[in-house]
Amino acid sequence: MSKQHIVKYSADEIRKKIASGEGQSDWARVDAMTDAEIEAAMRIDPDWADTIDIDWSNAVAVYPLPKQAISIRLDQDVVDFFKDTGKGYQTRINAVLRHFMIETKKNKKAS
Repeated sequence: MSKQHIVKYSADEIRKKIASGEGQSDWARVDAMTDAEIEAAMRIDPDWADTIDIDWSNAVAVYPLPKQAISIRLDQDVVDFFKDTGKGYQTRINAVLRHFMIETKKNKKAS
């Protein structure tokens, strides 16, 4: 991104902007950009490096459901695998189980 768009504010200045209802985004500049310009800006932004080419067209909004605490026995290598992926491993185990459940239901309807 061009340095001409980088602006620095003190914490007090930001608090005053928030208090006055002033937004922090230059939406007029964003609205003036073409899709090609937005994509070009994303391609040079390191925060988008791993996600720019993902096809999000089939993404589904997932809203958190209440969790139920249970006791489950899993193979040690399975637990180790998920723990090695970092914080939130139980959530990832839940996501894998949810995916299996959804695919199984889809396959039963197709039969």
